[in-house]
Amino acid sequence: MEPLRLALQGTADRMQAGMMRAAVSSIARESGDCAAALFLPDGRLLAQARSLPLLLGSLIPAVAGVLARFPLSAMSEGDAYLLNDPWSGGTHLPDLALVHPVFQDGQVIALAAANLHHQDVGGMAAGSIPPDATEVYQEGLRLPPVRWRSAEGVRPDIDAILAANSRTPDNLRGDLEAQWAALTQGARELSQIARHTGPRFPDVCDALIAQTERMTRAALLAAPDGEWIWRDQLDGDGVDSAPVAIVVTLRKRGDALEIDFEGSAPQVRGPLNASPAAMLSAALFFMRTLAPEAPNNAGCLAPLTLKLPPGSLVNPKLPAAVNARTATVKLACNAILGAWSQAASGTGVAPHAGVATVLVLSGTRMDGRRWMFTEIIASGAGASTDAPGRAGVSTDVGNARNTPVEVIEAEAPLRVECYEICRGSGGSGAQRGGDGVRRVYRLLEGQGWIAYRGERHVGRARGARGGEPGANSVARILRVDGAVELLPARARIAWSDGDRLIIETAGGGGWDPASADATKPM
Repeated sequence: MEPLRLALQGTADRMQAGMMRAAVSSIARESGDCAAALFLPDGRLLAQARSLPLLLGSLIPAVAGVLARFPLSAMSEGDAYLLNDPWSGGTHLPDLALVHPVFQDGQVIALAAANLHHQDVGGMAAGSIPPDATEVYQEGLRLPPVRWRSAEGVRPDIDAILAANSRTPDNLRGDLEAQWAALTQGARELSQIARHTGPRFPDVCDALIAQTERMTRAALLAAPDGEWIWRDQLDGDGVDSAPVAIVVTLRKRGDALEIDFEGSAPQVRGPLNASPAAMLSAALFFMRTLAPEAPNNAGCLAPLTLKLPPGSLVNPKLPAAVNARTATVKLACNAILGAWSQAASGTGVAPHAGVATVLVLSGTRMDGRRWMFTEIIASGAGASTDAPGRAGVSTDVGNARNTPVEVIEAEAPLRVECYEICRGSGGSGAQRGGDGVRRVYRLLEGQGWIAYRGERHVGRARGARGGEPGANSVARILRVDGAVELLPARARIAWSDGDRLIIETAGGGGWDPASADATKPM
């Protein structure tokens, strides 16, 4: 089975790499905000790229949503199905999932899938992630599963609808073609693997999934039984400033685990609500950490029961706004890790900063040309039993890459005046938490808009086993006249030529109490 496991993993990774090379938008091409995976015809995950867990986990419900609308018997060679609807397996509207059936001898033997964060799919703000949205209809075009492509090519009617609803239609088309190229590559390689394996291909795939289940259950058996609770909170929802609670309870019995978010806040007015597809990403990430050497497939989910109360922050009802779900998923993942650190008998990791600052900068140049840029800014990792947390890293369900300063300055009338580590922002402890980062942008011409989605402006990443919490995030605008405006965790605000935007992301929690000489920043 090992040769098959390696072949499937290699195919998924090459799909991911090819999609990033072909992508038009820098958010996918440079930051890697995209994901690729392979599935069996019944929707079980077969292999996934080693890329962005936030999107990888959500591909599972996306494929299920496609299969619910288009059964295998309705599929034809050359088809591809598109969706972003959070109530049909999607997460938030810029993430368009594309699913392609893989045929062999007239039968569907697998499904190739890819998810990519698109630059703009409409809505009330450029970039389609308005931090002040109160319903999904303000966030852009919502697509239930539709047939985007057939053997004759892209369907003109669907293409026209997509283009008419995007501020950057050429980018949207180009990034969809990057996804399609990744899926056709994956389908081609998977067909070759299946032919080489022969008629036993379905059975060997089942055996790989069973192997992952055995390894995950064995890891759970090695941990103590018990029940552990972790509480955290988000810095308001973008509309109201009151903290928003996230509560998770882990119940571990034998070789099974229940992750229960009962007690978390009801769904909120602002865009922090997270669909079940988004929340599955947090659970899948954690389950993969239990047996990281196991094949990367659906077997790790077999021991899991995930409870998401209907009508809550983590399972909202239509028409909830959802575009800022990343903050919720990251803090939910942190909560799972924090709860498990209580169970892990001296091992584990302190909470990460839980921040993936998403920034959309847009505007108009002096000659009237419009521009838009999206990036993701990392924060600090939590310390662990035997190592300090890393600084300026994308943690847990995040795995986004740094966007090079040269790319930012080439694509937008911006100058990045500073990019550095915020020394000392990690929580102190026997092992210090990782530090956040600092970015300073100056607008060089014209007028512009900032859509800022941060976190930990009020709450802090808690330390573990007596370690100290990390420092808060801070964002502010320094106006050209010297005035300073502090930004809340979620904001949309105008700026002008010469103004500077300063962002400092939070630090991770420390581990164990620090000795007197260990509290000084490194």
